[in-house]
Amino acid sequence: MKIIRLDESNYIDIINSYDKKHWQPLLDLIPEIKSTVKFGEMVCQKDKEGEEIMPYYALSPVVEKFLSLVYELNIIVVFKWFAWNEGKKIFANESFDYTSIDIPTKCKLITVIVRNDRFCDGVLVSNFQSGVILKLLLAINKQLGL
Repeated sequence: MKIIRLDESNYIDIINSYDKKHWQPLLDLIPEIKSTVKFGEMVCQKDKEGEEIMPYYALSPVVEKFLSLVYELNIIVVFKWFAWNEGKKIFANESFDYTSIDIPTKCKLITVIVRNDRFCDGVLVSNFQSGVILKLLLAINKQLGL
C-alpha cells in the first residue's frame, strides 16, 4: 500500500476512507493502555564520566507501540498544528467530549500531541497519563461502532 501524505487538502477524505480493519491495531492498544500504570519516566543520559547530561522520557512499551502505529497507519496530518486554535480550545477543556468531533479531527489532535512531543519531551507521556489518548481511542472505537 502506497502511503499518501495527509495534509489540509486531503486528510478528511483519506481518513474517512479507512475501514474498521485499518483502525484495529491502534484500537487493540486500549486494554493495554487501561492496564498501564506508568507510561514513561524521566531518565538522564550520562557522559563518559558518568555525569548526567541530558534528561529525556523513556517511553513504556504501549506508548512506543502507539507512536509507531500512528505513523504506520498514516493518521498523522501535516498542518500548522502549533497555530490550530480549535485544538488549543479542545485541549484546554479537561471535560471535552471527544465523541463530539469526527475522526479526522481526532487525528489532528493526535498529530498535535505527537508532533509537540518532538519539541517538548514528555507531552506524549503526559497525554497518556491524563487519559487524553485513551479518550481519543475510545471515541474512535465508538464512532466506528466497534
